[in-house]
Amino acid sequence: MPKMNVSKSITVNASQQKVKDFLADFHNWKNWSPWLICEPEATINYADDGKYYKWEGSRVGSGEMQVIDESQHRIDYDLTFLKPWKSKAKVAFNFKEEGNQTIVNWTMDSSLPFFMFWMKKAMEIYIGMDYDRGLKMLKEELEQGKINSELEFVGSTNYEGCNYIGIKTTTPFSSIGEAMQKDFSALHDFINKNNIEVTGLPFSEYQKFNLVKDKVVYVSGFPVSSEPSNLPESFFYGSLPKMKMNTVRHKGTYDHLGNAWTAVMMMERNKEFKKNKKASPLEIYQNDPGTTAPEDLVTDISMPIL
Repeated sequence: MPKMNVSKSITVNASQQKVKDFLADFHNWKNWSPWLICEPEATINYADDGKYYKWEGSRVGSGEMQVIDESQHRIDYDLTFLKPWKSKAKVAFNFKEEGNQTIVNWTMDSSLPFFMFWMKKAMEIYIGMDYDRGLKMLKEELEQGKINSELEFVGSTNYEGCNYIGIKTTTPFSSIGEAMQKDFSALHDFINKNNIEVTGLPFSEYQKFNLVKDKVVYVSGFPVSSEPSNLPESFFYGSLPKMKMNTVRHKGTYDHLGNAWTAVMMMERNKEFKKNKKASPLEIYQNDPGTTAPEDLVTDISMPIL
């Protein structure tokens, strides 16, 4: 059985006791869980003392989790997955108080079914990304009493297509935020300087991504009315066709945007739609991050479907 290990950390502006007490009671987990947020309809049952819970859903599968040991600096849990496949894991939170802050370390030790040995590295990366998002939401919940994002499951939508000017970029996935900001800034400056008519919402088209190799190929684009005659060498003029999409709308900071992507991929795995493999998924930006508060940003994650 291929062994898996995931370990992620974050610093929270709260006392160690507050963090520990919060994480020792499963009643507090639903709001910040990077999985349960993808299926609000999932059934969750808790023990009265909050030391045990079980869940069942079509996207998140089913399983159970129990606190098995607590100390001042650590909580240990037993985690059992029942669907989509059976497996067990040891999960722990470790705490280290530094002044008025607490370093929270979230770990998981598990193994994959033997027939999935080839997915070990990918699974560690995917779960690590879930842990990173979960810890960011945990931090917000503990510091602010709320999560600054939410998902809306819009469902089937129609994209009308467009002609656009864009920049195609290949970058490590870990650097995509900085790369995308640079691309959109360049596009925005060119459009403003040349008084180009924008006819739709800006978007990113994800043409290829390989998380194991830490590589993404994407296009940043603005729909325009016509092709400019003075496009810079790094720009190009392209088009997107009309297509049917399945859309999950993310409201809030881009830090949690992976929640919407995870939800879309869970829906595909659950066969809630059939993906159109001839087209690429889009991020469509409903408002401008330059003039919009992070908690008010709206982004559509749209997967082409048949």
